[in-house]
Amino acid sequence: MLPRVLTIAGSDSSGGAGIQADLKTFTVLRVYGMSAITALTAQNTRGVTGIVSVAPGFVRAQIDAVVTDVGVDAAKTGMLATAAIVRAVAEAVRAHRIAPLVVDPVMVAQSGAPLVEADARAALLRELVPLATVVTPNVPEAEALLDMRVASLADMREAARRLVGAGAAAALVKGGHLDGAEAVDVLFDGAVWHELRAPRISTRHTHGTGCMTAAALAAGLARGMPLLAAAQEAKRFITVALEGALALGSGSGPANPLAWLD
Repeated sequence: MLPRVLTIAGSDSSGGAGIQADLKTFTVLRVYGMSAITALTAQNTRGVTGIVSVAPGFVRAQIDAVVTDVGVDAAKTGMLATAAIVRAVAEAVRAHRIAPLVVDPVMVAQSGAPLVEADARAALLRELVPLATVVTPNVPEAEALLDMRVASLADMREAARRLVGAGAAAALVKGGHLDGAEAVDVLFDGAVWHELRAPRISTRHTHGTGCMTAAALAAGLARGMPLLAAAQEAKRFITVALEGALALGSGSGPANPLAWLD
């Protein structure tokens, strides 16, 4: 049977990020994808023009429906726009003992548009991070979540340490926003440090990279891979997706999960 992976995230009408990117990634990596939609966004490669959050009770109903019938071998979270939605998701994770859980703290769209309310950040750190098998912020997300400056590899290590200190079993801090010939991510499980390195791909078409990385990590965990191996595969996956990025629209086009199949 195919491993079953649930994404709990927002919808991107342009198809480049959110649940659309997650489901494409799941399919390419040969797991069965399911979704609980937390928000609808009107967006394209240029930006976000509208957001409608789903009622927290209905987010919970979607999770309940999937878990109690199909089953879940791993899950990932993405855009959780309000504190009430964060709490509903955390309650569902605890009630159903959903694990492994990848928490991707989506906060700002590629265009710079905010995707969550201010109080949702505190709720995420308090309610959901302690339930995470691994939390996967990029540099701006780590800065917002932890209220700290992240400008170096040492800062990324400190951010990972603080996230594990907040209760996460592990943290993967992604360094794509920093400078350098390599894109370096830091993985920390509370005891051991790893640096995941790949050549930096020169492209402005990076929409959805965070979502795809977290989805690839969840897919690997669902297939029974150890955390390090799953993170290494996710790193290779997003590097390939960036190499094959799609110049769609007039703004920042999406990375391409289908490039993995070439």
